[in-house]
Amino acid sequence: MDEQGNKIKHYYARDSVGIATGLLITALHNAGLASLTHTPGPMRFLNQILDRPKKETPTMILVVGYPQEGGQVPGIEKKTLEEIAVFKQ
Repeated sequence: MDEQGNKIKHYYARDSVGIATGLLITALHNAGLASLTHTPGPMRFLNQILDRPKKETPTMILVVGYPQEGGQVPGIEKKTLEEIAVFKQ
């Protein structure tokens, strides 16, 4: 909001939050921490829980902590291009 109480339009806010979160997650992982993003819908319940104004829009919950000793990430294989796309000539 500006000084007169008018709403200011911010472009690409979600894009910027996504990029910043990606950088934060990378830094956390490099510091030996594990993280998990959670984006429940709708997110407005956070405004009430955290006593935030209605004009603010939560984007995600980022859980951070130390990984379990010996914990492993499951091996997930990507699908091949032929499995996800069809090209017509």
